[in-house]
Amino acid sequence: MTTVHTSSIESLPLLARGKVRDNYAVGDDRILMVASDRLSAFDVIMGEPIPGKGVILTQMALWWFERLGHLCPNHLTGDAPESVVTPAEVGQVKDRSMLVKRLKPIPVEAVVRGYLAGSGWKEYQENQAVCGVPLPPGLTNASKLPRPIFTPAAKAAAGEHDENISYDQVVAVVGPLLAQQIRDISIAIYEAAAQIALARGMIIADTKFEFGLDEDGTLVLMDEVLTPDSSRYWPIEGYEEALRTGANPPSYDKQFVRDWLEATKVNGKPWDKTPPAPRLPAEVIEKTAAKYREALERLTG
Repeated sequence: MTTVHTSSIESLPLLARGKVRDNYAVGDDRILMVASDRLSAFDVIMGEPIPGKGVILTQMALWWFERLGHLCPNHLTGDAPESVVTPAEVGQVKDRSMLVKRLKPIPVEAVVRGYLAGSGWKEYQENQAVCGVPLPPGLTNASKLPRPIFTPAAKAAAGEHDENISYDQVVAVVGPLLAQQIRDISIAIYEAAAQIALARGMIIADTKFEFGLDEDGTLVLMDEVLTPDSSRYWPIEGYEEALRTGANPPSYDKQFVRDWLEATKVNGKPWDKTPPAPRLPAEVIEKTAAKYREALERLTG
């Protein structure tokens, strides 16, 4: 398998490089999305790739798109990504790319939380609400919420943090009808996916979706969906113990890298979470790759 930290498709114009994906224009109506093996932690891209990560993210997203199409149309064209590059570039594209429709992106991260974790847990402790959504008293870290909640975020510029916003702010950006549609579809997708994952021994604590509008104004699910990069996956084993102790449940994502970075010193001081990142040791790279592989194998069999 080819490891790709940064793709170099010279036969197509580069549109943008994100934290993980490199997007290339295919005519004026399609985009080739290449999922690299880059890993971003604390909004800083690591210098070392995680072997197989881009392939795993793409295969997991495709698996979910196939199962969720009845809830919302998605951006896939059905065309093979290999068909739009030169033979010499196929190795950078195979299994890690999607050829998608070019849409008008909606500048809102559609975040759905089914459990209290991360920044949501921190916010709940301060005001018993998350993004303005009031929650009942007595919840603890990793508690399951009475029902999933929609807690949107404003999409930040590259290298900056997304900012949590209220539902009213989403209404101000896209209007009341589209805001309601985004909220309702996001929650419906999360609930369907959470059921599927639970049957495979995995909890989806929270996730984020991105949407765009096609030329007819139809809402379309785009970018990646329900990958370990966009979702917090927990194995069901170990969850109850974490709930009792108040610890974070073990997760299928880059938390292993985050924990290592938090404990790592640069010139005798904790890393300040600005580039360049500390060099990841081989053990951390392999354990992180194993987490991603296990998530895909457990979910898809």
